[in-house]
Amino acid sequence: MSSETLSTSCVLDCPDTCSLEVTVEDGVIAKIDAAFDSGNPVTNDFICSKVRHFAKRVYHEDRLLHPMRRVGAKGSGAFTPISWDEAIEEVASRLGAIRDEHGGEAILPYYYGGSNGFMTDEFVDSIFFARLGASRLGKTICAAPTSAVAEDMYGKMAGVAFPDYVEADAILIWGANPKASNIHLIPYLREAKSRGAFIAVVDPVRQLSKDLVDLHLPVFPGADLPLALGMIDHWSKEGKLDRDFIEQHALGLEPLLKAASSWPLEKAAAEAGVDEVKLRELADRFASASRALLRCGWGLERNQNGGQAVAAVMAIPALLGKFGQRGSGFTLSNSGAGRMDDSQIWDRASWQTRVINMTELSVVLNTPPDPPIRGLFVFNCNPVATVPDQNGIIQGLSRDDLFTVVSEQVMTDTARYADIVLPATTFLEHRELKLSYGNYVVGATEPVIEPRGEARTNIALFSALGRAMGFTDEAFRWSEDDAREKIIAAIRLNGKPVSAEPLRAGKFHGYDFDGPAPIQFENVFPATPGGKIQLTPECLGERPYHYDPVRSEFPLALISPATSKTVSSTLGEFNLPELRATLHPGDAEPRGIKSGDRVRVFNELGEVMCHARVDERVRAGVVHIPKGAWMKSSLNQRVSTALTPTHVNVVAGGACFNDARVEVERLG
Repeated sequence: MSSETLSTSCVLDCPDTCSLEVTVEDGVIAKIDAAFDSGNPVTNDFICSKVRHFAKRVYHEDRLLHPMRRVGAKGSGAFTPISWDEAIEEVASRLGAIRDEHGGEAILPYYYGGSNGFMTDEFVDSIFFARLGASRLGKTICAAPTSAVAEDMYGKMAGVAFPDYVEADAILIWGANPKASNIHLIPYLREAKSRGAFIAVVDPVRQLSKDLVDLHLPVFPGADLPLALGMIDHWSKEGKLDRDFIEQHALGLEPLLKAASSWPLEKAAAEAGVDEVKLRELADRFASASRALLRCGWGLERNQNGGQAVAAVMAIPALLGKFGQRGSGFTLSNSGAGRMDDSQIWDRASWQTRVINMTELSVVLNTPPDPPIRGLFVFNCNPVATVPDQNGIIQGLSRDDLFTVVSEQVMTDTARYADIVLPATTFLEHRELKLSYGNYVVGATEPVIEPRGEARTNIALFSALGRAMGFTDEAFRWSEDDAREKIIAAIRLNGKPVSAEPLRAGKFHGYDFDGPAPIQFENVFPATPGGKIQLTPECLGERPYHYDPVRSEFPLALISPATSKTVSSTLGEFNLPELRATLHPGDAEPRGIKSGDRVRVFNELGEVMCHARVDERVRAGVVHIPKGAWMKSSLNQRVSTALTPTHVNVVAGGACFNDARVEVERLG
């Protein structure tokens, strides 16, 4: 038996971007583990269970191994194998016919790419769809409002590195759950705690242990904005704002303070459904700490007030002048510290077709724009499981006049509605270059096994389609090595080029901040026009910091946060077999619901039937159904997205999952 251990990196949608070692025996993955003593800044010789068991996806019974053509009704999952030549010819012919009859904008590429890097997301695929004249996609399902605020307010200034959390005196985690994603932050939190740090969490669910967290505020979903404004008003009245820092480094203070003045602490606590005494304690402890650190996540953006809330929360370190020291400032996404300048590779600006918001897929498919979408090409995502209004999406995908192509690793809920299914490689079967959005690295992958069956990389797929369409761009003739070298040459980390050697070897490349780590307002600064913090960023629109609560006849707020079981919907094929809706005992008891009961969760959009869990860690007034579940996990083939609305945030058009309001009843 031959055995070898190979180096690669995890590129799944997580801030940690770990270094991996994969043991392969006779060409089959035997073990996935952390790369021991790799030097990766955060891996620290352990990885999450999701990645440790990723081989289950590689060898799953639903793994797609050959191109297939639909032979049954849409959604039936009835397909017959075809050759790659047949598949490429049919897809190219059908897309070409749609373009010729309805125009290129009648074709929509639909993708996300959180678990992809530079080689497999918005690279050769984008060049292909640009040449086709297809509609462009607004990627809004996650991180759109936070990214817009981070860009406008701080110019995506590099955030505090995870290892520097141990230096903090106070840490505020708002809208993030490092137990589910970003588990390598946990040891740094524990060390900070052992050094005496005060740790607080704002989250509708108590996710972290009581021995780690000093104070938990179970904010009602969507009420983060008044909560943050109440703290700001309190600091303003108590004279705790750092006026000298603000005058020197910030603009736009007055509109923020005016909005905050409408939310005295007691009113903010009442609106958010939290204890006023605890809110005051949090405000005072954070303001008085010498090194105060904010970890802002993405949970608070998932509602119609989300962008406004993110801006108010992200303003906190600036208002208090908490910069200039290690372990003080903020961390949101650290991706702005690095970039791949693809203007060296192709003219992205030449693609100027209409933009369709991906959150509104069900609307677009069922209330057609002009021209209507007649060709849908889905890759790097699973919209039936992850995008609002599941029932509407299924209805749209069932249209006879819609030609749908899905490139995927396994037979997902979305792939079952395709006309043509194309087998895709996993990150263990192809090359990749992933800019981490948390850990300060670019992680590289090298294939550790040959692609299973006839699975192809995105570069191979879209290059073949480009050639079949008669496009003459050089990109459609690149080898994988050519593509990788062009990307490596275009990468800049903190403005500096990278060395190719570690990336060619499937390892990682770190940053040089002219010091061991980024320290905000010491060696990294806002990249805004004029270098000033914009406390009232333009992306907030005409009514900055305006609060608009959800009004509904249904009494409970539905949330669908990430869990330790899936990465979005990836791994849902085996790792989340039974869907459960979790309620607080105070909501379960009057409804006669106990753990294990079959329940119906419903609203005007649809219903989800599953089993109940009663748990006091979920705040009263909230129902928790996990993100990423597949249809087969529930009793009626529907998941949380069947209940979530399609309206979007005024900031960047972000999805509003947490605006869903529902009722729950026990099934007999």
